[in-house]
Amino acid sequence: MVFPLEDSEFFDDDATQEQTNDLLKYLKNQHPDVLARVAKSITTQVKDIISQNVHGLVGNLPSENFNMQIVTERENLASLIASAMMTGYFLHQMEQRMQLDTNLEKEPPL
Repeated sequence: MVFPLEDSEFFDDDATQEQTNDLLKYLKNQHPDVLARVAKSITTQVKDIISQNVHGLVGNLPSENFNMQIVTERENLASLIASAMMTGYFLHQMEQRMQLDTNLEKEPPL
């Protein structure tokens, strides 16, 4: 999933907020290919956990029985996206730690 940051109205907030938000400036300066590569590097396990997390936050009604629309304010949506991103970063770090632990367990003791 890639967001065209330069064209997005979502990020067209207060100019003073943009000046103080280094991460937002950094994201806007990234080439879409870089963002696409990062998005593709996420494993299905991490995607599943993030999906479950978001479903838990916004509700998880069966789509065959309900026609749901979720309406929220920009700030709430931004918080949800930030939460999902932080969860993804955390899970990625834990995946790397799990791989390291697994590799170390295979090594003979010194």
